[in-house]
Amino acid sequence: MLNPANLEMVNRWRHEPAPLLPLLHAFHDRDGFLSDESLRAVSEGLRIPLSDLYGTVTFYHHFARLPGGLNAPRVCTGNVCCLRGGRELLESLKSQGATSMPCAGRCDEPVPVLRGNETLIGTSLLNLHAKRSPLPVPNPGASEECIFAHIREPGRATLEGYRRSGGYEALMNAVRMMTPAQVLGVVAESKLAGRGGAGFPTGAKWKAVAEAAGQPKSIVCNADEGEPGCFKDRAIMDYDPHTVLEGMALAGYATGAPRGFIYLRYEYPETFRILERALAEAETAGLLGEKILGFSFKIHLRRGAGAYICGEEGSLLNSLEGKHPFPRNKPPYPVTHGFENLPTAVNNVETLASVPHILRQGAAWYRGLGRNGHAGTKLISLSGDIQRPGNYEVPIGLPLKTLLYDWAGGPPAGRTIQAVTMAGLSGGFLAGDSMDVTLDESSIRGKGSFLGAGGIIVFDDRRDMVAAAHDAMEFFAHESCGKCFPCRIGTQRLTERLDGGVGPRELSAWTEEVRDIGAAMRATSACGLGMAAPFVTDSLLKFFPEHVKKHLGAPSSH
Repeated sequence: MLNPANLEMVNRWRHEPAPLLPLLHAFHDRDGFLSDESLRAVSEGLRIPLSDLYGTVTFYHHFARLPGGLNAPRVCTGNVCCLRGGRELLESLKSQGATSMPCAGRCDEPVPVLRGNETLIGTSLLNLHAKRSPLPVPNPGASEECIFAHIREPGRATLEGYRRSGGYEALMNAVRMMTPAQVLGVVAESKLAGRGGAGFPTGAKWKAVAEAAGQPKSIVCNADEGEPGCFKDRAIMDYDPHTVLEGMALAGYATGAPRGFIYLRYEYPETFRILERALAEAETAGLLGEKILGFSFKIHLRRGAGAYICGEEGSLLNSLEGKHPFPRNKPPYPVTHGFENLPTAVNNVETLASVPHILRQGAAWYRGLGRNGHAGTKLISLSGDIQRPGNYEVPIGLPLKTLLYDWAGGPPAGRTIQAVTMAGLSGGFLAGDSMDVTLDESSIRGKGSFLGAGGIIVFDDRRDMVAAAHDAMEFFAHESCGKCFPCRIGTQRLTERLDGGVGPRELSAWTEEVRDIGAAMRATSACGLGMAAPFVTDSLLKFFPEHVKKHLGAPSSH
């Protein structure tokens, strides 16, 4: 028998779509941790076996199981923050019960510390302070922007501020003057492709959902921006949340989906509150909800609990459904068998935020924003050893070195750029002549990497690149979900090889073993994490064999 307070909490959420995460957060916020009593209440209320629930809860990083855990400091020791004293800050806060967390998405302003539901920024106990997420860097290239065109205007995050620049006009005009098929046509003609890393044509995805049988269909906004070095989606949601909501509503109209979900990463508590306010404003104004503008589209906001793998769409959908967030086998694909096994379009924040601009200004306008035949723009999160870190909106096809040196000011004074990562960490390193690329998939893939979600971390000539590779692989090992052994074991073995304590000490034998592990991971891993992680070691061997030789402390046989 549930006590009245717990019963009231369960009843608040049990009949809502995707109830598990918000119910767990409600207990977590109320008590400061998830007690055994709370888990039993959730188990009974949602009819989830307690053993399954326990396995799911303990999979996530941020659900505390001991009293006071919610308010204990969690310090980012991600790859960029470790360049700025993250490990030292963690050590100084150990007396307060501090624990580490992987990348928290504030790489442009390290080091973030989560305490309760607040983000603090600083490098020592004495200077920790709350600070709002930085705005995107002022447009340094004076090229025409799409998503960032109005984001720097005061009050843009409010409904009034959004509507000053034509906000929601695309949605109203589409519903009043266009058929869903015509909306699909414009999106397809624009050549907008997924901006979360996969690059799948958005128009084709929406068309597949529109044509699939089954209701209710869903639009899912993947806002679980967990890739180290990526923080662009945070800027959109913090300063232009209504453009994401309008993009989702347009997707709902085009596909016939009456409901949407925003799956927001845990480490953005301030963003959660901003989105809550924006949703309330749009619903009050009759722009979202039941039977608005001649159709229905209701958006539900759901907060994750800390798991990099939930950025993978199958894991995300399982997490929404209250299941253990393992990746799903494909086929079937979400467009036919997504949320609750019904047709679902899963799109990244940046992708959805592009749609209102495309509908307002036309497909040809958007295509013309790119260079050398490429369509549109790409948001790049730039961090590490660079003078002006931050978010940049670049025309697709812009030279990488133009961004690094002309727009972002180059490395710190007296330093040179040794390497950059691509796709956050997932694309591994580029160095030397291979940095003579343009920011588009075809150019970067020609150098053995990929653009992905658009995170770029810069390492200057002070950095030990084997240590950088070790930190990257350690992140992947920590975040591997464990579903498939090639990734679960492979990331651990590669971390050990980069640590230097295990494995052969002779360079050719070490190289052969590391490449063999990577090849097995690429060929047999269940999702992109295991397939991408070997880019780190492969690119390390390609560009920095002398660093590896020094790391091994043994002469090369070559």
